[in-house]
Amino acid sequence: MPIVSVAGMRPVHMGELAVDVERRADGVVVVRSRQPLGDYPRSMIDCLDHWADAAPDRTFLADRGPDGQWRRCSFAQAREKARAIAQYVLDLGLGAERPVAILSGNSLEHGLLALGCMMAGVPFAPISPAYSLVSSDHAKLRHVFSLLNPGMVFAADGGAFAKALAAVATPQMKLVVARDPVVGMAADSFDDMLATKPTDAVDDANAAVDGDTVAKFLFTSGSTGMPKAVINTQRMMCSNQMMIASALAFLRDEPPVMVDWLPWNHTAGGNHNFGIALYNGGTLHIDDGAPTPAGIAKTVRNLEEVAPTLYFNVPKGYEMLSEHLAANATLRDNFFSRVKLLQYAGAGLAQHVWDALERLAREAVGEKIMIITGYGSTETAPFACTTTWAVERPGEVGLPAPGLELKLVPDGRKLEARLRGPNITPGYWRQPDKTTESFDEEGFYRIGDALKFVDENDPARGFLFDGRVSEDFKLSTGTWVNMAAVRAGVVRACAPLVRDAVLTGLDRNHIGALLFLDVDAARKADASLHAAGEAELAAHPAIRQSIAQGLARLAAQATGSSNRVAGAIILDSPPAIDAHEITDKGSINQRAVMEARAGLVEDLYAEPLPPHVIAINR
Repeated sequence: MPIVSVAGMRPVHMGELAVDVERRADGVVVVRSRQPLGDYPRSMIDCLDHWADAAPDRTFLADRGPDGQWRRCSFAQAREKARAIAQYVLDLGLGAERPVAILSGNSLEHGLLALGCMMAGVPFAPISPAYSLVSSDHAKLRHVFSLLNPGMVFAADGGAFAKALAAVATPQMKLVVARDPVVGMAADSFDDMLATKPTDAVDDANAAVDGDTVAKFLFTSGSTGMPKAVINTQRMMCSNQMMIASALAFLRDEPPVMVDWLPWNHTAGGNHNFGIALYNGGTLHIDDGAPTPAGIAKTVRNLEEVAPTLYFNVPKGYEMLSEHLAANATLRDNFFSRVKLLQYAGAGLAQHVWDALERLAREAVGEKIMIITGYGSTETAPFACTTTWAVERPGEVGLPAPGLELKLVPDGRKLEARLRGPNITPGYWRQPDKTTESFDEEGFYRIGDALKFVDENDPARGFLFDGRVSEDFKLSTGTWVNMAAVRAGVVRACAPLVRDAVLTGLDRNHIGALLFLDVDAARKADASLHAAGEAELAAHPAIRQSIAQGLARLAAQATGSSNRVAGAIILDSPPAIDAHEITDKGSINQRAVMEARAGLVEDLYAEPLPPHVIAINR
């Protein structure tokens, strides 16, 4: 496998991706990885057993305890504790019809509970803490529990989840907490689970696990409605880790060291990143930070202490981290000291953030670090495509992983992507109708995205993400609007003040935009705004002028009505999770925003325009 060596960039050992292309008479294109997928384990617990024998004392998981110090758990300790937990859940008679629900976020307890459940062959479901702690009506949590019918519920800090538990608890659910029991609710402690003595029943249950065994249920974000429970089997997870190791070949050269906050109720954190550490015998430091003004300080502290060998984050996280890397030499030198790869996911990485990361790496270690993104979804476990070569711009998603087939089906002006392979979900739990409509007649999963060749004449250069198939719309003139491209252009033109944009214009004469502010960036725009609320920021003349100028520059580059935004409104309130305007991972539901703010949509097309509308070259 090649060492990717580009002038001015740290060399990194990456796998080779190559494809064969079949072009059918009806315009369908099927792209298949040329490399066969190697053998992969029966279960992720086989990986735990391997490393508990091969490297028993190596730290597998670490997190910050209540005293702020690192708590560490070795591979051998993790296996021992997982065996006790497996016996506990078996004694409760749990299974697919009565799985384990995990309400709280990433922690040692969460990780050990996941391992114990997999060892027992009992599915578990990490549920977004936002459904419990942010939502006021707990509608999504009720929906999740109605699908799962959990037999056991875990919350690390019971008191914080008291209201949510009151909304969903039944006498048939066993409650387990690590600390802070819920007043008025009977509960076992996490220590009670660890005190359970394992029997031969644990070994028997583990031996019965196979590729079709349901390991976990992961809930989609609910961007198009209530969340669906995506079935994640052991085959999905194990084959996907083999795909990752084939592409990121350096993972096999030395045990990876990671510092990661990405939540385990999402596939990127809970499958991709947790799995990389478990599959490759690495160490995962659970970052208690987040890409928020308060959370980034914790991330900085952790990265000052632990130098990762690979690093994952969302674009907003990289943006906030880059500011600290620029100002903090200790952080900068440690972070870049041995990292081989930076990967982002969830959205496009802004060019100014990309440039900053490359510049800061050169300042620290004299060379750039390779930056890539992956492509996939909860239903693909999630790894499906990646680049294994250096790219110079955001948006390139590379080629399919070994063992995967990609079918591109003409849909209007786009190519709809569909996927087939051992890492694809068998469907949605207790929603057979959703399962049926998500697969085509050849068994390819309809992911709902569009891809396009970087170079139609050279498939080896991979693919570019081309937006969601269903999001494009026509103006009243019949002109198509590429929603993903225009939306990205708006955010880029208004960076860093605008976090996201909702585009309007279906059957209208021109494109309009509802803009969600990046509150943190807006407060930094003027010293007087350091404590301003969203409504004050939206109305502030300096903010409005800066955004208007950005939109004017964008309009000057437009080639016609299909990519010219003619009016915009800066929204004075954040997207609401209870109104389904935003998912728990921060994705905006365009349709829900327009429905909830229908009056503002009409304001964009009113004559005369209301004063809160920013008119651009009309």
